[in-house]
Amino acid sequence: MIILKSKHEIEAIRKACQVVAECHRTIAPLIQPGITTNEIERIFEELILKRGAKPYTKGYKGYRYATCASVNDVIAHGFPSDTPLAEGDIVTIDTVAELDGWLGDSAWSYAVGSISPTAEKLMRVTKECLDLGIAQAQPGNRLGDVTSAIQRHAESNGFGVVRDLLAHGIGRDLHEEPNYMHVGKPGKGLRIKEGMVFTIEPMITEGTYEMTIDADGWTARTLDGKLAAQYEHTIAITAEGPQILTAQ
Repeated sequence: MIILKSKHEIEAIRKACQVVAECHRTIAPLIQPGITTNEIERIFEELILKRGAKPYTKGYKGYRYATCASVNDVIAHGFPSDTPLAEGDIVTIDTVAELDGWLGDSAWSYAVGSISPTAEKLMRVTKECLDLGIAQAQPGNRLGDVTSAIQRHAESNGFGVVRDLLAHGIGRDLHEEPNYMHVGKPGKGLRIKEGMVFTIEPMITEGTYEMTIDADGWTARTLDGKLAAQYEHTIAITAEGPQILTAQ
C-alpha cells in the first residue's frame, strides 16, 4: 500500500533529509587519499546525533554501522573499515537519519583524488541518471517513465543498471511501497501521485549489472569486479512536481 504524505508530513521528512544532506556536504571536501571509511562513519554518526537525530541503519536487521561505505566494485552495503582510501578509488557513502520518527535517505559517490577517465564517466553518467529520473517523477506520470529514462541513459553510455537492489518509498519506515528496479518501459508501472515520497537511487556499473553478495551477507559487489557508482535522493511528489528533500 502506498502511504501518501500530507504537506506537514513532507516537511517533517525534509528535516530528517536535511540532516543527511548536511552529512554529505560536510564529508565531501574531506574525502582524500588516506582517509578511512571508519573515519567517515564517525563523522556522520557524530553529526547525526548532534542534530538530535538517530543513525537509523545502526542495528537495522543486524547491521552495525551508521553508514554503508562501498568502494570501487562494491555496489552497496559495504562495511566501513580502517583501510585507507587510495588515489583513484571511488567510494559511495549511504546513510539514513531518523528525526522525530521520520526518515531521510541519501547516497553519494565520491572520487578519491585523481580517478581514471572511465571512473569519471561512470560517476557523471550515474548522476545524470538520477537527474533524468527525478525530472520524470511528475504527478500523473508512471514509474516506468522514471526508470526507463535511467535505463536508457545508462545503457546508451555502455553501462549496466543493477536490478537486484531496489529503490523504495520512505516515511516512518525505511522500505515502504513502492519498491522498484531502475529499469522499465515508458508509460508502464505505478501511477505517480501527489503526496508520494520515495527514493530514486540508480546503481550503475561499468560492466555487467549482475552482482554477488559477500559471505558477510551484506556487501554487494559487481559480478565481474568492475566499478559501480550510485547517487540517491529522497524526493516528494507535489502538485508542482518533484521536490528533492535531500538536496545538498
